Amino acid sequence: MRGLIAYALVVGLCVAIALAPLLQRRAWLFPMPGTRSECEPAGRYEALQVKAALGNLAGSDGAALAFAQEVQARKAVAECLAATTTLWLPLYGLGAAVLVGAAAWLRDRALARGRAGHGSAGR
Repeated sequence: MRGLIAYALVVGLCVAIALAPLLQRRAWLFPMPGTRSECEPAGRYEALQVKAALGNLAGSDGAALAFAQEVQARKAVAECLAATTTLWLPLYGLGAAVLVGAAAWLRDRALARGRAGHGSAGR
């Protein structure tokens, strides 16, 4: 039983890590209530901070200001999504581990029944 649990946890962790990019990008696939929705306003706020920090320095080059705002907004959203993923990834990893463990256990039971039924038919 310990081997099955260890196997399921390792596979669950691998599945969760492999799915982490989807976890960050696809709200319909991996809902994370109350966390993902906060990332977009964080990006907008960071863009406003860049504009306030540069003030009149970028007044003559609006394209440079827009670029700096976009870069900082993207960075803020990415950091927010990374924090959100870190928060929820263990839950999805545990869910995957439970599914893998249950499937492995059921498969082992079916194989054991098949061997027991096959062995008694030959007597």
